Amino acid sequence: MSEHHHLHNATVACVRLHDPASGLDGYIALHETDLGPAAGGCRLWSYADGDAAQADAVRLARGMTYKNALAGLPFSGGKAVLRRPEKDFDRTALFQAFGRAVAQLDGRYVTAEDVGTSVADMQVVASMSRHVAGLPPEAGCAGGDPSPWTALGVFESMQVGVAQVLGRSLEGVTVAVQGVGNVGADLCRRLQGAGARLVIADTDAARCFALAKEVGASVVGVDQIASVEADVFAPCALGGALDHEVAKNLKARLVCGAANNQLATPDVAALLLDRGIVYLPDYVVNAGGIISVSAEYLGEDAGHVGQRVAAIAPRVAALLARATAENRSPAEVADEMAEQVIANARAMQAA
Repeated sequence: MSEHHHLHNATVACVRLHDPASGLDGYIALHETDLGPAAGGCRLWSYADGDAAQADAVRLARGMTYKNALAGLPFSGGKAVLRRPEKDFDRTALFQAFGRAVAQLDGRYVTAEDVGTSVADMQVVASMSRHVAGLPPEAGCAGGDPSPWTALGVFESMQVGVAQVLGRSLEGVTVAVQGVGNVGADLCRRLQGAGARLVIADTDAARCFALAKEVGASVVGVDQIASVEADVFAPCALGGALDHEVAKNLKARLVCGAANNQLATPDVAALLLDRGIVYLPDYVVNAGGIISVSAEYLGEDAGHVGQRVAAIAPRVAALLARATAENRSPAEVADEMAEQVIANARAMQAA
């Protein structure tokens, strides 16, 4: 998604993380704009090599800047990407070492959970640094696992998209959900509640079949989910779900999901537009999680989170209306809107 994020005068600083004793190996990427400290989650994943991990960190950090900008948050984008050790490892020691690295950045980066990490991991980080969120909530404050907020924003965006693109409610609409981890599963439960029909796929078969039973979904293989007969395609796994092949074979008329960096390459946005498929930009619809994390870090309450998440769907409606009127990809229009927010912040700093 990020390759056509063209903030040329904003650099991405990469901090190398390497602590052989604990197995910590990875990067913290900080996209340096004038929006504020860098905020974004920490993912633990198996990467082929350090270069792949670094490239992912940079791409994710840039995407976070756009997400934070459009969500009206006082943060620029950051991301930590840790390579999962191949051998058995001491998880506590690894996240203590990561916490020390976050502490050394002294507030330039605020972390939280992401793919492969949990509230428990962030509690370990918090024993080393206060620049962390996604912790168990304290009375009256925002906090906890941010994934339900992410799912809520995606669900409400999908409602708007289905109304504007298909002219109907979610009832009876078929949604193909790729990836049913925390966010994907939560989204499926909300969709079932709204009367949607579900087709799901996940690399974890046990998780997939358990959820299918719970929400009455049909299950297909991960290699089939993007091309099944469906009205909506919801990528909720890792990035790059929308490549040329998928764009050519997609039967859904609307793409709305929780994954970050869904476009494998920027030109896929134009391909989808040409085929009459409406793509709701990932960083616009999936901002609920970072909204929760930032409110927690800023000491705000859950009410603030609810208000900001409730603003996502109307933002999507306005974005769709503008993209339709100008016959442009919503991805291109969203980038422009985010860049305007960033330019305004820069002007304020310079004034």
